[in-house]
Amino acid sequence: MADPLYELLVPYFDKPASPRPVPSVSDQVTAKYLNRLSTLPLASLTSTEPQSLAQSSHTALLSLQSLSARSNPAIVASSDHLSSLRTSLPQLAAEAESLRNEIPRLDEQAVAFSEKYSRSAENEVLDRRKKALLMARNVDRLSDILDLPTLLASAISSSTAQGTSHTVNYASALDLHSHIKRLHLLYQDSELVSSIYQQTEEAMQEMTSNLIASLRSQNIKLAAGMRTVGWLRRVAPELDGNSSNREGTLGALFLVCRLATLVSMLSALDPLRDLAEQETAIRLRESGSTARKTTNDAWSGGQQTERYLKRYIEIFREQSFAIISMYKSIFPAGPDTSASEDLGLKLKSLGLRSVSAPQSPPPTQQQQDPLSPLPSSLATFPLHLVGLLTETLKQYLPNVRDRSSRESLLTQVLYCAGSLGRLGGDFSLLLADLGHGDENSDEEEDDREWVEAMKKHRVLAGKLESLASGGGSGRGGKAFSLGDGMKSPKLNA
Repeated sequence: MADPLYELLVPYFDKPASPRPVPSVSDQVTAKYLNRLSTLPLASLTSTEPQSLAQSSHTALLSLQSLSARSNPAIVASSDHLSSLRTSLPQLAAEAESLRNEIPRLDEQAVAFSEKYSRSAENEVLDRRKKALLMARNVDRLSDILDLPTLLASAISSSTAQGTSHTVNYASALDLHSHIKRLHLLYQDSELVSSIYQQTEEAMQEMTSNLIASLRSQNIKLAAGMRTVGWLRRVAPELDGNSSNREGTLGALFLVCRLATLVSMLSALDPLRDLAEQETAIRLRESGSTARKTTNDAWSGGQQTERYLKRYIEIFREQSFAIISMYKSIFPAGPDTSASEDLGLKLKSLGLRSVSAPQSPPPTQQQQDPLSPLPSSLATFPLHLVGLLTETLKQYLPNVRDRSSRESLLTQVLYCAGSLGRLGGDFSLLLADLGHGDENSDEEEDDREWVEAMKKHRVLAGKLESLASGGGSGRGGKAFSLGDGMKSPKLNA
């Protein structure tokens, strides 16, 4: 049922043509206001209510104005968007239709991509990418591997510059080479590792040349020699020996290097040798002249030859003893056959006597077999050394005619023979044939001279031995045992 008050006020509402709508009875605001009017006195309806309505209308107008000012940009933007909806919606529908039409092609391309770049399928591009990613993850390791040849070359060059006594760098170089060798065995198909291994082999060849050159140094010691041979065994294992030949090629290489050093040291005496050659020419010229005297005093020179031979024998004695003793220390003989026994057989075949070799029975058929393993390099090396000395003595000793000078030289040679005799190579008996090659010399006088020199040397050696055994035993009497290698039953004559 309609409110009577509302019906009473209907005639006073705006006309239907007015833009403002007629308030509805069911409107809560209208119902609330009508309820309020019914509670007001009549005087208020004519006096205060119109003012209250005017004030509320003014307040609402101000609120609408402020709201319009604040919402003007949003309203304008909304109006623009609303006006563009007529074109945007058809365009959106067309794009959606196009997307729907392209979805099957996209699905086909996705399936093709997944099949092409699948982990189970072989793909060159994917393999290259995998390799690139693997290289990116291991770039530090690759850098370290690429630096290995440089490190090896630096270690070798620094060791060469600092000498063989600096063992740390050579040991580091050998460790680097072993590591690179192990990498090459593990990754034989890698071109990078193969290239690094090839560079390493070239550097190790240089190191081998440096080690061989160090064996030719003049003042090499036993410790340095053993270290050098040990390094050569690691660098060039093919040079090392086996069960049949313990020394291998290294023994012969060591002897050749030390022999070259000996020859170079002896070649430093060339100025004295030239003077000795001049004296030889003078002697031969005077011996061939018609005015030749029959006595040995016809040639009274030989001072330069004596100086040359003394220096030559001194160098020969020191170096030959050092070479053989160092060789025996570096390459010890096996338990079944020793180098001294081989050397004794060689010396006996040439009429020489080995002091250190024990008295052994005649060689068996197996020892005489030419197909048996070759003897040690030391078996023939002392013969070559003795040949160098005897050839020089036969050539230049006739120039020295002074008896005391010749005896001094022969005594020096006997000490040299005794020095080698301690190592199994006494060649004192070869001195008996020194003067037989000279056609102008008297063989009987040369034999007598050699016998006298041997007797004096034996007497002197006996005195030194008795002195050493009596008062110098605390310091080692073995130091004067050189005379043992010069006792021969042939001297009884």
